[in-house]
Amino acid sequence: MPTKALLIIATGENAEDWRSELVKVAPDLPIHVEGEDFDPASIAWALVWRPVAGYLATLPNLEAIFSMAAGVDHIFADKQLPDGIPVVKLVHEATRQQHRDYVLHAVIHHHRDMMLFAERQRRKVWQFVRPAMNSERTIGLMGAGPLGAFVAEALVGLGFKVRVWSRSPKAIAGVDSFHGYDQLGDFAKESDILVSMLPRTPETIGILNAGLFALLPKGAAVVNIGRGDHLNEDELLTAIETGHVSGATLDVLRQEPPPENHPFWEHPRIRLTPHIASEPNPWVTALAVVGNIDRMRQGLAPEPLADRAAGY
Repeated sequence: MPTKALLIIATGENAEDWRSELVKVAPDLPIHVEGEDFDPASIAWALVWRPVAGYLATLPNLEAIFSMAAGVDHIFADKQLPDGIPVVKLVHEATRQQHRDYVLHAVIHHHRDMMLFAERQRRKVWQFVRPAMNSERTIGLMGAGPLGAFVAEALVGLGFKVRVWSRSPKAIAGVDSFHGYDQLGDFAKESDILVSMLPRTPETIGILNAGLFALLPKGAAVVNIGRGDHLNEDELLTAIETGHVSGATLDVLRQEPPPENHPFWEHPRIRLTPHIASEPNPWVTALAVVGNIDRMRQGLAPEPLADRAAGY
């Protein structure tokens, strides 16, 4: 049996960035990059970003597949993905902190009407608006997995009212939990700032739409750091133009970057950021992957595992 090795598949990325950090953390671990000569039977672990469909099925002794990001839809898109192999999401303290900090910044930006003041600054208008207390504002968080729960706890710590909506009930201290599509309306109707951290599944595509926006309180704001195809962009524009939605912060879009003539670029009520809520960092990834390989060598399961049935 050949010595167990790790394979890096990084479509569109520089795989050497990841290999160089992995070598620092685990200098004795054999590491290969897709395209090199190696024995497929030696590959026990694969660190991947958008692997070519069918490629992972050619590795006969694969024990785990690690995603380079928290999302795993790029892996589950492979209809030839071998059965029974754990798929592991990238969740590390550093990525949790990045997600948390982005959401806190976006929430406070909308909570303190910073878009309004930026617009007034351009018009040279100096006009006071009474700030709302944190306890007067309800944050609705869509998605309450390990990252969502971490963000929810941070928002509670700042004194906001917090509610989450997810596929199944969640128990998070100080947070109201809603689950399933039957409870989506009750969740939305008091969400002053709606934050989507949802994964990409067939059920979540297009979920940020006119129907959901209409359920929000008048003047609510929308933040999306989940997936670009969660959002119906035209319906968000309409909701903002009619005044029902006060503004939006968007870190993900259907097309990245958007076309030069896209209305989001110059809209005074929409902030765009270029997919920065959490950046896959080779050093952070190396720590997470090697930590999980160590767990597996001890007979433990890697974590956190993606749910194949749910798609995330």
